[in-house]
Amino acid sequence: MKSIRVASYNIRKAIGTDRRRNPERILEVLNEIDADIIALQEADRRFGVRSAAIPAWLLESQSSYKPVPLNVQSDSMGWHGNVILVRKHADVAAHDVLHLPCLEPRGATMAEIGLYGRKVRVFGMHLDLSGLWRRRQAAAVIHAAAHGEALPTVLMGDLNEWSANRGCLADFARHYSFAPCGRSFHARRPVARLDRIMHCTRSTLLDCGVHESAAARRASDHLPIWAELKLG
Repeated sequence: MKSIRVASYNIRKAIGTDRRRNPERILEVLNEIDADIIALQEADRRFGVRSAAIPAWLLESQSSYKPVPLNVQSDSMGWHGNVILVRKHADVAAHDVLHLPCLEPRGATMAEIGLYGRKVRVFGMHLDLSGLWRRRQAAAVIHAAAHGEALPTVLMGDLNEWSANRGCLADFARHYSFAPCGRSFHARRPVARLDRIMHCTRSTLLDCGVHESAAARRASDHLPIWAELKLG
């Protein structure tokens, strides 16, 4: 059984550590990671029509990925900035958006993806910055992931949790295993593990890490994280 590589990346609307918006740099990093499935956060602009930070034509022409079609807004790629990218040859069997309890706009995305003859369920999320709603948001994602077909399940995103093992991390840990990827924020000098990948018992972690290339240190204030999984 071929393993799959998943990744999570907060691209900060394609604004780099030099404060320049440059979606081409984000695509350079995505191509370096070479993951099969990628959860992006802050992939849409925050104000106005919330257009995609990476134009559709650019993603099509300069990458091997396509976005999971969420059918929410015509100009944006994601749901509250959350996007799931998959290989162009992957089969998207199902997809949905999750409304998370919040004071500020927050959401999560879900997709069931067919790759290499197997199917995996993936959730992408970006949880509350203040900490007031993170545990309730985590509970909503855990509840959604517990329903439906029994599939290998991966949860990824920017959890915004600074503690080592408390809060929403403890809640997720009751149901999922964390890939110990490493520190991903801030990109120039990482001090915190804000970005996380979790997997269920139907998959086995083979390897994981933080992608720390020169391009990744410039492209966003977060570094992308990745994990190699064998699906059971």
